[in-house]
Amino acid sequence: MGKKKLRSTQTSKGEHGGSLKTRVNDPALKLINQRKAFNQGKRVMITIENPNKNETNRPFIRVNAADVWKGRRR
Repeated sequence: MGKKKLRSTQTSKGEHGGSLKTRVNDPALKLINQRKAFNQGKRVMITIENPNKNETNRPFIRVNAADVWKGRRR
């Protein structure tokens, strides 16, 4: 192994501090936020079951919410 360099100051140990942000994985909250964005006129994608049962490699598909939901669109 090589010889370590002499340092005049202390170097970081690579540890990261700070606050830990917890992400809430709540399906009901996600649906509420998607509906709120849809009502504001934004383009929202939702996941539904694939109506074509012959595509066994894709049990769920992403579709535009405007095709599934009826409501206010700007």
